[in-house]
Amino acid sequence: MRRFSALLLSLLIAIPLFAAEPEKPKSSLVERVGADGFVEVQAEGFKTLTARQKELVWWLSRASIAIDPIIYDQLGRNALREKYILDLIASHPSGDEKTRKEIADYTKLFWANHGNHNDVTAQKFVPGFTPEALEKAALAALRRTKGAKLTAAQMKHELEELRPTIFDPEFEPQLTAKNPRGGLDIIQASANNFYGRDVTLKDVEGFKELYPLNSRLVKEKDGKLVEEVLRAGTPDGKIKPGRDAKYLAKAIGYLEKAKEYAEPGQAEVIDALIKFYRTGEYRDWIDFGIKWVANNQKVDFANGFIEVYRDARGAKGTSQSFVSVIDGKLDPLMRKIAENAQYFENHAPWAEQYKKLGVKPPLAKAVETVIETGDFPVGIVGDNLPNEDEIREKHGTKSFLFTGSTRALNNARGPGSRHEFSYDKEEEEILEKYGAEAGDLLTALHEIVGHGSGKVNPKLTQDPSTYLKEYYSTLEEARADLMGLWNVWDPHLKELGVVSNTEGVAKAMYYGAARAPLVQLSSNRKGDTLEEDHQRDRQMIVEYIMDKVPGAIERVQKDGKTYMHIADFQKMRQGVGMLLAELMRIKGEGDYEAIKELVNKYGVHFDPKLRDEVVERYKTLNLPTYWHGINAELHHSGKGVTMTYPRNFEKQRLGYAAMYNPELAP
Repeated sequence: MRRFSALLLSLLIAIPLFAAEPEKPKSSLVERVGADGFVEVQAEGFKTLTARQKELVWWLSRASIAIDPIIYDQLGRNALREKYILDLIASHPSGDEKTRKEIADYTKLFWANHGNHNDVTAQKFVPGFTPEALEKAALAALRRTKGAKLTAAQMKHELEELRPTIFDPEFEPQLTAKNPRGGLDIIQASANNFYGRDVTLKDVEGFKELYPLNSRLVKEKDGKLVEEVLRAGTPDGKIKPGRDAKYLAKAIGYLEKAKEYAEPGQAEVIDALIKFYRTGEYRDWIDFGIKWVANNQKVDFANGFIEVYRDARGAKGTSQSFVSVIDGKLDPLMRKIAENAQYFENHAPWAEQYKKLGVKPPLAKAVETVIETGDFPVGIVGDNLPNEDEIREKHGTKSFLFTGSTRALNNARGPGSRHEFSYDKEEEEILEKYGAEAGDLLTALHEIVGHGSGKVNPKLTQDPSTYLKEYYSTLEEARADLMGLWNVWDPHLKELGVVSNTEGVAKAMYYGAARAPLVQLSSNRKGDTLEEDHQRDRQMIVEYIMDKVPGAIERVQKDGKTYMHIADFQKMRQGVGMLLAELMRIKGEGDYEAIKELVNKYGVHFDPKLRDEVVERYKTLNLPTYWHGINAELHHSGKGVTMTYPRNFEKQRLGYAAMYNPELAP
């Protein structure tokens, strides 16, 4: 389950809690568009690879680029249509400087969020330019483009049809609405494209999905509900191509090439993924997951329909991918924690009946990503996969600590927010000294002993997510966070050599957790509710402890500003244990009503006045609120595969688009 940023993650998802002093003079922050920052993500471990491994990275990365358009189709009914027009203008810009910049800035945000809804808040954003300005720029680009897929008349028609999608803030305002208003249900109120426009939550109830992750549910003319399966089809024609087949077919071609350079056992893993992309069958996805989790190589990857956060029902998986190489410096930390997974399970604060025996240590690794595409934003600094319990229970999991992303974000943020939101000098000094270490440790514990822990009542015949529905992801992310917060005080970590100072690191981790619900408000600039699962989980933890354990955490005013003050660390840990035990009970029993009550009481609502205060404080720091990554760039020639760092988001995204539309090549 994604994931920690934190996800798998998730994480927290877009705002890391801890910031370290910059490690190098050159900032990883390349550019800004308003509240959004674009950071360069480096993968220095690529230099240590053999020529054969670099070839493997090249072909796996091409497969990552190949599936990237799918996420646009999943997140917006008209997103691919809008994307082509914006791509066209970006590749052939014209007009006055002000309009060119406005369109370019909007386009960068559209690419970064894979549509026109913010990746963190799920709220729609609209451009500052006019429909007339967009039409003028689009027609000018059309005239300058050889091989464009639209005529001038078709372009005008497209722009007219897309006008509400692009310019109307009230048209499909929320990507994922888990707390809908206006009498709509969670499917009707969500702008994503997992369901047809006329499909309701009532329609879906009782419908047996054969392709739960990789399908779109639509109604036929007779009202019958059917699944549009995302698949490429089989070469013999027995299984016909489905939705987004051309992207999956292209990825298959690159995966076939990757097999030629695969590490031991990896060709079988890639073959299993190819089979799934051709058939779309859930059983083939499970087979791929079983093979993938057992294979641990220096060059690794994820590619598929994986996370379900964007679907209000928590059922449909979004397309995502990454390709990674081992970070030799931090990898031992992950392995030591993984080797002691049973110890942490035994010392969990929940009832014995939910404790897992014979824990299979997860494959844990610290990695740098060479590329991240689809629904995999740079804010994900930890992930634990696969998500399917039938694989996790029998075959274990694979946990990742994405060190390149952590370094890029910490470098870009600097110490500003640490100072602004510290209640006193002691908090600031502890975070300065131990914050980065606490962040890495929390990510590791979250992914390795958090998501992989616990067992459910045998009476549950299906995955717990089936019973807990739209609240499952919030529960699971909170449970993983709490396992980190619970175990950080354990002296065994010191014995393992993975923590330098138990009290210092534990306090830093607790300071970060306590301030998280406050700091994350900077990203929710409209409304008074949280929709994103990781944000809900962080607020639920703190609000629950404040309510159940008086004297642990206090919300205080000082010099006209609001702070979260930890009055007693051990009382806070007591609250951590209480909530952790209850969440494990809820998961173990599939208690829907209990998690619904917890999340709605503690994790959903916030004070808009407090949010406005936090937003103003962030403005004084001159720091981005949202973060997006610029991948490394690979180059293939007769001399092999080399890597550069382009620091040019626009050029990179046009390069990706040119895979399918050569006329868009920058």
